[in-house]
Amino acid sequence: MRLLIDAGNTRVKWALTASDHSVPVWEAEGSVTHDALTGFASELESHDIHAVWISNVAGDALARQLTQILAGAGLPASTLHWFASLPACAGVRNGYRDPSQLGCDRFAALIGARHHHPDRDLLVVNAGTATTVDALTADGRFIGGMILPGLGTMARSLAVNTAQLPPVSEVHLEQTLADNTRQAIISGCISAQTGAIARAFSQHPGQSPLCLISGGAASFISPHLELPHQLVTNLVLAGLQVAALLETHA
Repeated sequence: MRLLIDAGNTRVKWALTASDHSVPVWEAEGSVTHDALTGFASELESHDIHAVWISNVAGDALARQLTQILAGAGLPASTLHWFASLPACAGVRNGYRDPSQLGCDRFAALIGARHHHPDRDLLVVNAGTATTVDALTADGRFIGGMILPGLGTMARSLAVNTAQLPPVSEVHLEQTLADNTRQAIISGCISAQTGAIARAFSQHPGQSPLCLISGGAASFISPHLELPHQLVTNLVLAGLQVAALLETHA
């Protein structure tokens, strides 16, 4: 078995898959907050894992914690592959000025998106703590993207930094032009997300790009997104599986 880990700024998502699967098929999967990571090892005890592929954008401290937890589960550092952005991988060519500076989660998501829809112009949205919006051409060129605060991050920022605004713990939009402060916050945050995605969509050089949206906030944004799109789960993990399989067969 291969363990895939998407370590984000809020949660760690993971999946177990047979090493020879050419498409992302999970034998088991889960998600855990950083605070609850100590129980992660128990999820792995009954599985015969020989390799771990990790996309980590949450910093060195979390990397050290994951390394310790995995070692406790019988997975030494030699079994860990820390995924990094490259000039090219799995049919995706990295168009960043410095390819290594592209977030490894964004690069993995692009690989996962291309695996789902090869030879198609794509707009790849990953809606988490931050929302990333990246353009991929049909021939596999990543031409650039944008990063903005995620839906929850926007709402919390308003609540924390503006004394008279209430916190927003649930995202349910009743009407765009709201008649109460809580709904006005939600409307503004959702409109900012969908507006950024729509602007990136309009700038895509492709004739009819398809938008793929993934991440924890995707289901809240999707109903308000007025352009062709599909909800896709775990694009980062899918990209890790595709990259791992290619390296194994290289």
